Amino acid sequence: MKLKKLSEAIIKTFKTNGFVLSEPDVLLDSDYIIERSGEKFRSSMLTFDREDGKTMCLRPDLTVASCISFLQNKSSSKIYYSGQAYRRSSGKGTNFINDQLGIEILGSKNLIKDDFKVISTILSSAKKIKMKKIKIKVGDISLFKSLINALEMPERWKLRLIRHFWRPSYFEELLKRLEKNTDIDAVTFDADKKRFYEMKKLDQDKVIAERSISEILKRFDKKIKDPRSFADGKKIVKIIKTFLKINCKLSKLDDELLNFAKKNNLKKNIFKNFKSIQNFTKLNQDINFVANFGRDVEYYTGIVFEVFSGTKEIASGGRYDDLLKSLGAKKSISAVGAAINLKNIWKI
Repeated sequence: MKLKKLSEAIIKTFKTNGFVLSEPDVLLDSDYIIERSGEKFRSSMLTFDREDGKTMCLRPDLTVASCISFLQNKSSSKIYYSGQAYRRSSGKGTNFINDQLGIEILGSKNLIKDDFKVISTILSSAKKIKMKKIKIKVGDISLFKSLINALEMPERWKLRLIRHFWRPSYFEELLKRLEKNTDIDAVTFDADKKRFYEMKKLDQDKVIAERSISEILKRFDKKIKDPRSFADGKKIVKIIKTFLKINCKLSKLDDELLNFAKKNNLKKNIFKNFKSIQNFTKLNQDINFVANFGRDVEYYTGIVFEVFSGTKEIASGGRYDDLLKSLGAKKSISAVGAAINLKNIWKI
């Protein structure tokens, strides 16, 4: 089946499931993207300067562009997109024009229902274009956060581990430091205190790398007040590493988490918020849960998944409830979506 016909068949399924076309702007304010999304897109964005001196960029990603469109009241809350995103690539001979096709549900209240709707629509699309040997890999970032928040360690360590979970190599460095109970030195600590008082004089609503000054100050305040001594790092690291090794059929996850909690003397209810991922068992598919999965995209906050046809990844997605806030919303807005990997589908 040709790429155009594949896209048309998938879009037909999106429409049947109630998704409405969104056509986000091709040109975006590059400073706006960088200021609110950190450095994620800076090196890959295709930018140019307007006559008035403003730096613009071609949209680097259709999920981000669709979220901006939603915040500007240019789209509905249940959308699909079909278009091109533009990024530089480090690989030789690779095209900087990427065809993207996907769905998003933005701002609704029923998170469990929305998560299921997105993945079931993706599976319906896969069946429509006759994909076979479907397998699904799932993870849940919120389970990791629940574990970290339940462990007895200084608040600053909880903040670090959650914030840098998506950076595997640096995360491993943090675990080594935690294991040895080594923390920042007195000079760095004093510098943090000095910066804290300097930032209190700034505009509290100003956004720096996804967070407002007031949010940054709250974190600084916790770090400064936190006790500096901590002697259980080795034990904590062992628990974290054991959790990240969990790899099981989704139908067995409840038992796995209960056994994990029991063996590590944790409360049984620390993983109470995983009803959404449990709901995926209704899909009647081959689904594997991998605790260490979903760390390659910074903005994911909950469920993450990849859909395979044989060994080829044909779609991926997840929940990202903080992305719209980082793009300018006054508060966190629920959001979940998925994208079809057209290149891989075309090769099957």
